[in-house]
Amino acid sequence: MLIGTIVDGIVIDHIPAGRGMELYGYLGLDKLSCEVALIKNAPSGKRGKKDILKINEVIDLNFDLLGYIDPHITVNIIRGGERVEKRHPDLPDEIRDVIRCKNPRCITSTEQEIQHIFKLTDRENRIYRCAYCDTRAK
Repeated sequence: MLIGTIVDGIVIDHIPAGRGMELYGYLGLDKLSCEVALIKNAPSGKRGKKDILKINEVIDLNFDLLGYIDPHITVNIIRGGERVEKRHPDLPDEIRDVIRCKNPRCITSTEQEIQHIFKLTDRENRIYRCAYCDTRAK
C-alpha cells in the first residue's frame, strides 16, 4: 500500500489499534478539505499493531484529547517534507466535552448547555470521574 508523502502536515502515530477511526471523529478530520489517510492495524514493533493518521495540512490539535486516548501517541509535525517537531501528549488532569457522563441523575443529563467535565482521579490506572457527580468514566 502506498500513501503519499506529506510535505506540510501532521502524522499521528502509535494510536492504539482500532482507535484511529474514533480519533478521526473526535478531531473532526471529516470536515477538512485536505487529504487525510487512516492506516489501521499497521505493524508495530512495540505494540504488535497500531493505527496511524496522516493529515496533509498543519492543523491545531487537541493534545488533551490525544493524551486521554493514549499518552503514548506520537505527533510528528512535517514542514518542507522533513519532521520538524515530535511531541507526546500528556495524560490531562481534566478533559472537557470528549466523554459523556452515563449517570442519568447527573446534571449534564438534564441541562444540555453544561460542559461534560471529567477529572483525572487516578493517574496510574487512568481513571477519570465526572466533575459534577463523581461517576467513573468508561
